[in-house]
Amino acid sequence: MSRHQIWLCAVFVLLLIGIGRIARAGESERQVCDVRADYALGIEDYPEAIRLHSEIAREHPDATLAHYHLGFAQGMMGNRAAEVREYQRAAALGLKNWDLFLNLGLAQLQNGDLDGSTDSLRQAVFLGENHSESHFNLGLVYERRGMLPDAEHEMLASLRLNPDQPDARNTLGVIYAQEGKPDRASMIWHQLVRDTPDYEPARTNLALLGGHIEAARGDTAAVVPPPAAAVKVVEDARKLP
Repeated sequence: MSRHQIWLCAVFVLLLIGIGRIARAGESERQVCDVRADYALGIEDYPEAIRLHSEIAREHPDATLAHYHLGFAQGMMGNRAAEVREYQRAAALGLKNWDLFLNLGLAQLQNGDLDGSTDSLRQAVFLGENHSESHFNLGLVYERRGMLPDAEHEMLASLRLNPDQPDARNTLGVIYAQEGKPDRASMIWHQLVRDTPDYEPARTNLALLGGHIEAARGDTAAVVPPPAAAVKVVEDARKLP
């Protein structure tokens, strides 16, 4: 078995701890839909935010921010289909906030819609090319789809904008390992362990990498079985409008 084949069958920890929803994002931080409705959203009273934004959307069907904010509140309540529907309505009505497409892409990713997520996150990058989150999450989707050169490109773009991202650095290491570049992966993870000692995924990946190196050197079977490793993805890296 070649070294390249060994890295392809390895299972590494793509542990991207949820970044969480941030209080303000993109141009929407300066845009108010309705004072009462947005206040409910701001204090995380999502049932009230849904009620108030639904009223606004009924009275003003072309109110793009009302649909966007309603979608966000629906998502926070776990109503994924309604979340995607409202985001798509806001986009169809002409709202061009980069964070709208970021949230839409992440909601679609959670729903398993990789094609839709890819399109939305590409739009997020187009509209918000200077935001590391857009590149990071598009890179994550590319990695999910096995589009490794594209994933590497987007993760590097994210890190150029914001070098202090343990999740992005770890993911870049995973991408390198999957591409058959163990030396680059090892360097990334060693640096991450040095800079962020309590970041456990990097330590786990270094151990997995070392185990596969030892297996490759020994008299192993034709296929090296992958170790048991939990693979987790970002669930809530979305931005609060």
